[in-house]
Amino acid sequence: MGRALAVDWGTKRFGVAISDPGRLIAQPLLTLSRRARHRAPVAAVIDLIRQYDVAEVVVGLPLTPGGEEGEAAAEARAFGAAIARRSGLGVVMWDERLSTALARRAARRAGVADRRSRARLDQMAAVAILQHYLDAQRARG
Repeated sequence: MGRALAVDWGTKRFGVAISDPGRLIAQPLLTLSRRARHRAPVAAVIDLIRQYDVAEVVVGLPLTPGGEEGEAAAEARAFGAAIARRSGLGVVMWDERLSTALARRAARRAGVADRRSRARLDQMAAVAILQHYLDAQRARG
């Protein structure tokens, strides 16, 4: 079956989460950064795919609260398409509207301050995206 890897797409940072080999549990992996006006870290994601023997990639799709796609969603789709082209894997675009809110709530419960832990929040958002995706796949059977 292979692991699933999720990326919480962002303009400055990309949180990354990975599943266990059985695709039951998502866990934080790392945070990738990019400088202003630089390309998204596609090569770094490809390296992670190879390193962890990933079979499927999930990219968070930043929709508006009303469910529409804007500029950020178009950029996330382009990022997902680049990963699919370079890796040869299927890339699933997954609604990420609640992932950051869930990550912030979990961080507050754990006593983690938002300002000092933005990279960790990005990872937690990727975990929320991936876990939601894994749960939905299991529910479908």
